[in-house]
Amino acid sequence: MASDPDFVDFYELLQISPNAEPETIQRVYRMLASRFHPDNPETGNYDRFVLVNRAYDVLSDPEQRTAYDGLYQENHVQPIHIFETKDFSIGMDGEANRRMGILCLLYRRRRSDPEDPGLSILEFETLMSCAREHLMFTIWYLREQNCIRQDERSDYVITGAGVDYVEKNLSANRPLYKLLNPSPDAEAAARQSPRREGE
Repeated sequence: MASDPDFVDFYELLQISPNAEPETIQRVYRMLASRFHPDNPETGNYDRFVLVNRAYDVLSDPEQRTAYDGLYQENHVQPIHIFETKDFSIGMDGEANRRMGILCLLYRRRRSDPEDPGLSILEFETLMSCAREHLMFTIWYLREQNCIRQDERSDYVITGAGVDYVEKNLSANRPLYKLLNPSPDAEAAARQSPRREGE
C-alpha cells in the first residue's frame, strides 16, 4: 500500500489521526508504552515498545513531525474515488453501501495479502473518506452478523460468512463491482449472468 516498503506509519501505530493534538499523542503514547514495556509480564513486547517510542519521539517534536508528515503524504493510502460519491452519503442506502464497501475492502485485502488480511478503523476512514463516527454503526452491524471480526492486532478481517455475503450480493451493487472486478469483460459477463435464486 505504501510506496516505500520500509516506511512505518506512526499514526497507524499509535491509532491516532494525523491531525492529533500533542496532548493526544502524549496520552496515547503513555498508554501504549506501558502496555508494551518489556517489564510488563502480560503484554510486554520489546519490538513494539521500541517502535512506539520512535513514533512518539518523531510526532512530539514539531520539526521532526513536519518532515515526517511529508513522507507520510507520499506513502499514505489515498481515498478510493468510489467512496467519495453520493452512493455513500447519509441515509439507509449510504449505510448499506458502506457495509458492502467495508466487506469488499476486506475481501480484496485477504485475497491480495493473506499474511496481513486486516484493516484498521484509521485505514477505513482514509480509504472510504468517511469519519469514524459514521463507520462505527457499520462496524457494529457487520460484527453482529459475523461478517467481520477483530484479529490479534485489533484490525478487522473478513470472515467466511462475510466472503459468502460479498460473493452472493456484489453483482447487485454496481458502484462497488469494479472494486473487486476491475476488468470490463468481467463486469459485462456479470451483467449477463442469471441471478441465483434468492438474490
